[in-house]
Amino acid sequence: MERVAVIVQDGFTPFEFGLACEAFGLDRTDDGIQSFDFRVLTADPGAIRSSIGYTMNVEDDLSFADEADVIVLTPIPRAVWGTVDARVSAVLERAVARGAWVLAICSGSFTLAASGLLDGRRATTHWMYAQTFAEMYPKIDVDPDVLYVQDGRIITSAGTAAGIDACLHLLRQELGAEITNRIARRMVIAPQRDGGQAQFISKPLPVVRSESFAAVTEWMLQNLRDELPVDELARRAQMSPRTFARRFKTDLGTTPAAWLGRQRMLHAQRLLEETELDLEQVAGESGFGSAAVLRQNFARTLGITPSVYRSRFSCGTHEPVSA
Repeated sequence: MERVAVIVQDGFTPFEFGLACEAFGLDRTDDGIQSFDFRVLTADPGAIRSSIGYTMNVEDDLSFADEADVIVLTPIPRAVWGTVDARVSAVLERAVARGAWVLAICSGSFTLAASGLLDGRRATTHWMYAQTFAEMYPKIDVDPDVLYVQDGRIITSAGTAAGIDACLHLLRQELGAEITNRIARRMVIAPQRDGGQAQFISKPLPVVRSESFAAVTEWMLQNLRDELPVDELARRAQMSPRTFARRFKTDLGTTPAAWLGRQRMLHAQRLLEETELDLEQVAGESGFGSAAVLRQNFARTLGITPSVYRSRFSCGTHEPVSA
């Protein structure tokens, strides 16, 4: 890997552009790390406007992209999702055909998707855009819960800082772990983060669309620490268990058990963020029963342990409890 090209388009985001420059554009030969022939390209050279209003002068057109070993795509504005400059699309198609790496950061995935290069592949983007991405491009297997996805030699990343994870992943593939760890150390970041973007997703309580369930869901939230069998919930809603389960799913879009599990996770997350309760207490208060079950649910849902979650998101200054 010797030549790296970053393609920018009008509305490019400075942070994601900057992290690509940081990962591939700096001279680190004093640390025993090779330098790359790094260039910034655009379809029409000249002033390119950023997402926050300032302009950047880009001198090179797309010609160098046909020589590049890596092509990085920065995010694009929502207004142009679903479209792609034919010249950019052609460059990307040729890059994929000859086996070059293509890395799309955040909504840069939409550029790849519009070129048809993600059809039949697994990919990701920022969790806020994942549903729209999946709806616009049903041929893509969209994974909204990961920091990045590699499918062949195409890498797509989640939002903002996940682009750093994707860049380091690519460097690890080409340069090995030792060199990549040195680059990460110079950048003062972890060489490889655990978990996925699910831990950062904000999922507010779902809106209850009928009075039939307003009272029972409120009661469920107030009694999360109890078992709450469906028979009891149905009795409170004055329905048969079968009718309750069917109407609950129709109204809230999920089963009573799944809804309850999600609320327990949210409550456990809030307790870890805002209290000093130990893991057994958090598990009891949120209805998971034991710290072991709490850990299992965090691993399955967020990809990290409760202790790691607390260390990242705690509002207090207490020491994290053991994992």
